[in-house]
Amino acid sequence: MNRQFERYLQMTLIALDLFVITIVYFLCKIFLTASIPVSYWGSYFQYWTISVAAWLLLSAFLRTYAAKAILNFEHFTKRTTQVYLIWIIVLLLYLFLSREYEISRMFILITMLGFGLGLLVNRFLYLGIKKYFKNTHYLVKKVLILGYNDTAKKLANYFEEDGLNTQLLGFIEDDKNVHELSHYPILTDISKALHVAKEFDVAEIYSTITPEQNKGIYELMYESEKECIRFKIVPNLSMFITRDVHIEYFGELPILSLRQDPLDDVGNRIKKRTLDIAVSFLVMVFVLSWLVPLMALLIKLESKGPVFFAQLRTGKNKKSFRCLKFRSMTVNKDADLQQATRNDARVTKIGRFIRKTSLDEFPQFINVFKGEMSLVGPRPHMLKHTTDYSKLVDDYMIRQFLKPGITGWAQVNGYRGEITNPDQIKMRITKDLWYLENWSLWLDLQILFLTVYQVFKGDKQAF
Repeated sequence: MNRQFERYLQMTLIALDLFVITIVYFLCKIFLTASIPVSYWGSYFQYWTISVAAWLLLSAFLRTYAAKAILNFEHFTKRTTQVYLIWIIVLLLYLFLSREYEISRMFILITMLGFGLGLLVNRFLYLGIKKYFKNTHYLVKKVLILGYNDTAKKLANYFEEDGLNTQLLGFIEDDKNVHELSHYPILTDISKALHVAKEFDVAEIYSTITPEQNKGIYELMYESEKECIRFKIVPNLSMFITRDVHIEYFGELPILSLRQDPLDDVGNRIKKRTLDIAVSFLVMVFVLSWLVPLMALLIKLESKGPVFFAQLRTGKNKKSFRCLKFRSMTVNKDADLQQATRNDARVTKIGRFIRKTSLDEFPQFINVFKGEMSLVGPRPHMLKHTTDYSKLVDDYMIRQFLKPGITGWAQVNGYRGEITNPDQIKMRITKDLWYLENWSLWLDLQILFLTVYQVFKGDKQAF
């Protein structure tokens, strides 16, 4: 609602934090000058440059100053703490890897602690700035909501969350349409809306009643503008659509879709693909280069057949691909029809070990590098299961909007392994669709971290 204002607030908060990190650095340098040889000043300046760059990059990556974060003090403080701790780790890694022995350990300790204290001061200063804007009359606009319905109540909640300089006075609705207590007062009926708006010096009226529902809205709209009161209509889409929808704009045209899809954005797809290529390349070079020969020897010693098990599975947009795994079973005719079960007689001794430790999945990094899979996404199912499960769950095929992954949100939440009843596949699909609608690079990194953690911890569903 106040995008320009939010940008000013974001820039102010960034500037305050950079000021703190800079002033702490120079104060430390001034007070510790006697113990810092002139020949070392270059290393100290480089340390400050890395500190600033690391803070800016981490803040951008983890969206510390995003509008949704800064509008909630608790969320903003929590996100700042997370970034600050990661920032310390990054600086310590830099000092360790670059072997910067010239920089005083006391200097490092004071600058890190000093910046943390400065961030704390800045967050309380932010509370003061926020309170100032809320209490400064010429910056605050008073608004009314016309109508009292589900849309009106949602709008009131949005004003509470997003209204840095917005004061909601109440609702305008006819008494006969009000059947419950409201958080804000019902000031008058619709016929007296303009009179009340002028009396309370209202800047904007938001109407959740459309002209199609009440012809008097047209006249009220024109009369409001004559009084220099902005009049805005908030359509109730439930009249036309009976489920939640996601709204985005193409130019000035509103586009409705059944769900948001962050990976529909080219920039987000590039971010995800970059992570996929970087990680899969490193795994192929530093892990698969020795793991494949070792697994080949162990697999061949125990049973006849290929080292890799390549199975057709459903990929993005229903396109099939050959998903690679280290072969963990004896060669059998049911491999493409029957999922592995607990104590499955087909599983070899080495197969049981590599399935338990998830080593059998490592060849899928080749699928990731080729672009057939992603590091994180819904797990790919064999073609028969895709056909079967799509009949059980209405939204099943929506998961195929994404590339399948080596791991996924469902897997780190305990939904992996054998499927024995319809509820299990329904819960997996629910998790997969949540991931589709809430994707972020940070979420991918969280899932990868949790996957590694579960591998070392051990998962009873892995067999």
